[in-house]
Amino acid sequence: MTILHRNDAASIATLTMDAPDRLNALSDVMLAALQSAFDAIAEDPTVRVVILRGEGKAFCAGHDLKEMQAGRQAEDSGAAYFKDLFDRCAKMMQRIQSMPQPVIAQVHGIATAAGCQLVATCDLAVAADDTRFGVNGVNIGLFCSTPMVALTRNIHRKAAFEMLTTGRFINAREAQDLGLINRSVHADALARETAELAHAIATKLPAAVKIGKQAFYNQAQMNTTDAYAYTGDVMVQNMLQDDTNEGINAFLEKRKPDW
Repeated sequence: MTILHRNDAASIATLTMDAPDRLNALSDVMLAALQSAFDAIAEDPTVRVVILRGEGKAFCAGHDLKEMQAGRQAEDSGAAYFKDLFDRCAKMMQRIQSMPQPVIAQVHGIATAAGCQLVATCDLAVAADDTRFGVNGVNIGLFCSTPMVALTRNIHRKAAFEMLTTGRFINAREAQDLGLINRSVHADALARETAELAHAIATKLPAAVKIGKQAFYNQAQMNTTDAYAYTGDVMVQNMLQDDTNEGINAFLEKRKPDW
C-alpha cells in the first residue's frame, strides 16, 4: 500500500499522506516516504510549489506511538532506535526548509506533537477553521522537545512554553494570531484557498523564489549587521540574473515578462 501520494499539476506538486487509520502518523515508513519525496522534488525543475496534506480526518498526529513502544523492546531499552528516529525526523524537517520550492501545509482535523512540528516547519500553512493544534506530549510524560525547535521559531516564547507545558490545544484562529499558520479558512474552502496561494507563488520567477527562500532562513540566524551584509550580496546575485533583468524591463515597459 502506498502511504504517500504525489500529484503534479500546473507546476505544483501535491503530497498526500495516506495513512488515515493512524491519523497520518510519522511512522518509519512515512518518514522515509516524505524524505524521498522532498529529495526528488528538490531536484525537479518543473515543480515550483509543494502542497502537503493529509487523507482522512487529521493532518498528522505526530510520531507513531505504537511503533515507538515496539522499539523500546531492544536490549538498550530503545535508546539507539529513538536516537535514530529523531535524527531521521529532524533530517526530513530540515529538508523542507532547504529545498528550493516553498512548501505549504494544508491542515485539517488535528496537528499534534511532531504533526504540529511539521506545520511549523513548512514555509506556509493554511488551516481549516476547526483544526486543533498541540504539542501535547507532556500529557503522556514525553516533553515535545524536538517539536519545540520549530514551534519556537514560529510563535512567541511564552505562548510556546505554555503549549509545551500544559499540553493544551489551540484552535486555528489562535494559531493564526500566534503566527503558526498564515490563515484560517472555512473547511469547505481549504483546498481552494491553499491552491490559490500555491498558484500565486508558482507564477513568480523560480530562481528568485529559490534565492529568496534560502536567504530567508539564513539571515534569520544572523545578527542585524551580518544579515544586511549577507542579503546585500544575495540582492547582487539576484540582480545579475538575465531573467531578473527581463522582469524589471517588462515592468518598466508595462508588459508581462518573457520567462
